[in-house]
Amino acid sequence: MKFTKMHGCGNDYIYVDGAREKIPMEKKPELVRKLSDRHFGIGGDGVIFINPSTEADFEMEMYNMDGSRAEMCGNGIRCVAKFVYDKGLTDKTKISVISCGKIKYLDLAIVDGKVSTVKVNMGSPVLKAVDIPVISDGEQVISERIEVEDTPYEMTCVSMGNPHAVVFVEDVSNFPIEKVGPLFEKHVRFPNHTNTEFVKVLDDKTVEMRVWERGTGETLACGTGACATVVACVLNGLTKEQVTVKLLGGNLQVKWDREADLVYMTGEAATVFEGEI
Repeated sequence: MKFTKMHGCGNDYIYVDGAREKIPMEKKPELVRKLSDRHFGIGGDGVIFINPSTEADFEMEMYNMDGSRAEMCGNGIRCVAKFVYDKGLTDKTKISVISCGKIKYLDLAIVDGKVSTVKVNMGSPVLKAVDIPVISDGEQVISERIEVEDTPYEMTCVSMGNPHAVVFVEDVSNFPIEKVGPLFEKHVRFPNHTNTEFVKVLDDKTVEMRVWERGTGETLACGTGACATVVACVLNGLTKEQVTVKLLGGNLQVKWDREADLVYMTGEAATVFEGEI
């Protein structure tokens, strides 16, 4: 099987051309776990199959490293755009990609014949608690208290096609994410588990973020998490609508256009290496 290792801000996945590599659906979870293993496999935060689609230009079929299916990945979808353009699967600089039934629209910036950065229309943020989903007495969860092993936190919950709990903290660098992240992920208030962003606001245009992704653990970046973070910042009156999100693996530019109720994310996409396994 041929593959391409790619990353967006250090959020790395193994990309496979699903039109050429025919793998039975029931075998994919086990395959994903083997390929994602950083010691005995290729190594990555998961595997993304790029498939033909009748509803969009391409389909993104994404799996976390534990073999579970994921609905959306902002860093991953930028790399999908780079994959299909750089490999000549399309010559368009505006493409559509569907993932779990939801279509995203991407603008590709080309430098020396290759994709350099990608701007993604991530769609409208979902704020209704039942649709995220998160268990709450309120219709929305904005700066709402949650107890995690007897420690109180305040969270703002947003779905960007997948669930996120955004928690503002004083010190991101020294936050015990390895301990607290899994407790949020599998907390009883999240029926489908959750991704959790721990965020420090630096100023009204800049935030610092670490992320615990469900099914994977801490990653160097999370595109949907960066989008959810900016939405949460705006809802809590902490930043403007255009924000630089500083992640362990690099920076993302995120804008929540409140008038159109659309979130736009812009960032780099990079190819690391190609191979056959």
